[in-house]
Amino acid sequence: MTSIIHNITVDARDSYEIASWWGQVLDLPLDPEDNPGDPECLIHLPSGIRYLFITVPEGKELKNRLHLDLQPVGTTRDEEVERLVGLGATLFDDQRRPDGTGWVTLRDPEGNEFCVERSAAERAATS
Repeated sequence: MTSIIHNITVDARDSYEIASWWGQVLDLPLDPEDNPGDPECLIHLPSGIRYLFITVPEGKELKNRLHLDLQPVGTTRDEEVERLVGLGATLFDDQRRPDGTGWVTLRDPEGNEFCVERSAAERAATS
């Protein structure tokens, strides 16, 4: 026997608000049953895994022990970083290197860190 990942769960001050934000990031809708004020909201990822947001009373205080690494599709890493900052992400740590390698760590509107890596096309061009 083995296990599968069913949900990736994120604690949130406002599950609907942050799930809606991530829905824009991933270009995926929230579950049709989710509404403002709901204590839990879902995004169904194409892989079958669900991205679950649960409202909790406390805010984020420390560095994430687990984070997402995003890989842009149809755009470059730098263009995706610019788009995400435009949606409300904030720059946390810039690890881009002069040769085009590296990544950028951003924070979502609730302070959760995530990284933006190079696109597959950018990786292929430098390998």
